[in-house]
Amino acid sequence: MTTPRHSATAPQADALCPVAATALHGHRFATDPDSAYAALRARGPAHWVELAPGVEAVLVTDYDVALYVLRSPYFSRDARRWAAMAEGRVPVDNQVVPMMGWRPSLLFADGERHLRLRTSVDDTLARVNPHRLRRYVQRSASALIDSFGPEGAADLVRGYADRLPVLVFAQLFGCPDEIAGRMAAAFGRMIDAEPAAAQQGSADLARCLGELVTSKRRTPGADVTSWLLNHSAALSDEETIHQLVALLGAGTAPQSAWISTSVMLLLTDDRFGHDLSGGSLTVVDALNEVLWTRPPMSNFCFHYAVADHPLRDARGREFAVPSGVPVLVSHAAANTDPAVAGGGELAANHSHLAFSAGPHLCPARDTAGVIAEAAIESLLDRLPDMELDVPPERLAWRPGPFHRSLTALPVRFPATPAR
Repeated sequence: MTTPRHSATAPQADALCPVAATALHGHRFATDPDSAYAALRARGPAHWVELAPGVEAVLVTDYDVALYVLRSPYFSRDARRWAAMAEGRVPVDNQVVPMMGWRPSLLFADGERHLRLRTSVDDTLARVNPHRLRRYVQRSASALIDSFGPEGAADLVRGYADRLPVLVFAQLFGCPDEIAGRMAAAFGRMIDAEPAAAQQGSADLARCLGELVTSKRRTPGADVTSWLLNHSAALSDEETIHQLVALLGAGTAPQSAWISTSVMLLLTDDRFGHDLSGGSLTVVDALNEVLWTRPPMSNFCFHYAVADHPLRDARGREFAVPSGVPVLVSHAAANTDPAVAGGGELAANHSHLAFSAGPHLCPARDTAGVIAEAAIESLLDRLPDMELDVPPERLAWRPGPFHRSLTALPVRFPATPAR
């Protein structure tokens, strides 16, 4: 494989001007993203895309080139380098700004600042007891299943996968019940509402976390918030809030998508057996396959070239990346790159990019795995005769450039009483 390298080659014309950008928004892309990725891959290692009307970026679809960007000192995570945003050409209320706009968190830091923030998060998550975490998941899962079990039917996206992660993180963060309830409501608004209401949900969430940090600064406990506050990195309250936001952002919507898509696979793929309790492949196999074929964060990991920089694939094709332009890694496209795709051994292959790579490799990947596995096992334990309630071809995906997430996962099952 050829390693991309810095080159003096003059930028190509189409890499200097975002013409013929492929839209990563709207119904067409949500319905069939794989065709879009294949078309982009055929043109070279990267190409111009549109994340929202008028918001252009460069999308990397080649696996090796993606690894290069993720590991290269020539690319920065500091979103203050985003020229269009700095120059006012992207409105602050644009739908992609909450995901892309700079914040004082480890997601947007480089070098020593990133190391300091990352160390505080790594050390904090290392203190999370996986057995206790599993109990948090099981307790929250049981309460949710009790809420819809007697009905004999449910939408596992809105009724389970969307709600479970925030309940678990509220326990990890040491939230009092009152703050936990408000935090869950804020997340509901962020997921379901129109942009204005979603922004209000985001503000409500920040307010909840601010109150939590103030409380834990005064009365610490054995929880993630307190451990962050008392870490030797000496985070400020603002820094602590934004590390919590980063953990919640990575652990809620992507976690929901991972859970629901994996359950869909278990319910629709014969390799896992028609009897969910006796399939030939396991829940862990389904979870890993989803990370390869439908990663929850399909396109993410924003970077910015510190200077105009060409990307070159193994076939010698180049794309010149201008500085000041967002460069996204397409985890979904890179994972399905024919040169490296996991093929028929996905269950045993963990070289996917669903959790990124390099300095910004997801710090919560082990935590996420425990939550997803326990969530699905709890569901199958309580509802072993669960079946999809619509034909598989009627399942739809939420539109948007970043996530790969079902809009709904309707299931039916013999009614079960609350425990």
